[in-house]
Amino acid sequence: MGTMSRPARHPRPADPSADPSTDTAARPASRSVSGRPLRSPSGIGVVDKSVMILDALEGGPATLAQLVEITGLARPTAHRLAGALVHHRFVSRDVRGRYVIGSRLAELASAAVDDRLVSAAGPILLQLRDFTGESSQLYRRQGQSRICVASAERPIGLRDSIPVGTQLSMKAGSAAQVLLAWEDHQRLVEGLQGARFTPTVLAGVRRRGWGESLGEREAGVASVSAPVRGPSGRVIAAVSISGPIERLTRQPGRLHAEVVVQASHQLTEMLRKNPEAMEQGLGDA
Repeated sequence: MGTMSRPARHPRPADPSADPSTDTAARPASRSVSGRPLRSPSGIGVVDKSVMILDALEGGPATLAQLVEITGLARPTAHRLAGALVHHRFVSRDVRGRYVIGSRLAELASAAVDDRLVSAAGPILLQLRDFTGESSQLYRRQGQSRICVASAERPIGLRDSIPVGTQLSMKAGSAAQVLLAWEDHQRLVEGLQGARFTPTVLAGVRRRGWGESLGEREAGVASVSAPVRGPSGRVIAAVSISGPIERLTRQPGRLHAEVVVQASHQLTEMLRKNPEAMEQGLGDA
């Protein structure tokens, strides 16, 4: 008796992530994502596919159908992975429901410049302290808190000591205002819940380019802060001065906003252009 023939079928791979219909290694070599040749696969299917989605979104917002078309992934796979990336904030959704690059990637990118930022901030904060006579700090956002990553304290008299590593609230203080003011709408709404400042205050911060506070974080303490931007233009840190209201008055911005903004611009330009630059003093620019 002859052998019964069966319809030809593709063998089922042992690992679902290695499905040749979706694995990057099985795609034609000419295929590209965001106009670039495909990366060499790592062999970890779920990671490779997630990276394909991120690469696709580098070119701009995309619907699920567009992600499927660009990446060649099966629609259920693309939908599942995009949803997981949204959950972890590597991907977000715009007002039209399209997938876009999420804020978590920007946070990680800005963290990559931390060492350079802290190194650059040291002399700038010293100049700011000497020019204003007040303690100066540099803050980075970390989740729902802000962290002092560099500081220069007043050498004599009353000191408002905020040591490096101090973790403070994102709900009060001019540095918190600055670190929140330029966030996307969703994070802005979340950040304002329980905050001691209002949407109107944050609108003023965006309009002026600096923030001030009077007793928000601690009774009797005033502060002025301005944003430091990374190479992409995103706010990655806040330069601040702080001291007693008796010295800074009830309008600390009127006294010191200009020089605080100048210091923040110096750090921004240093990160954007020349890491070795920034020799000019605050009083000379």
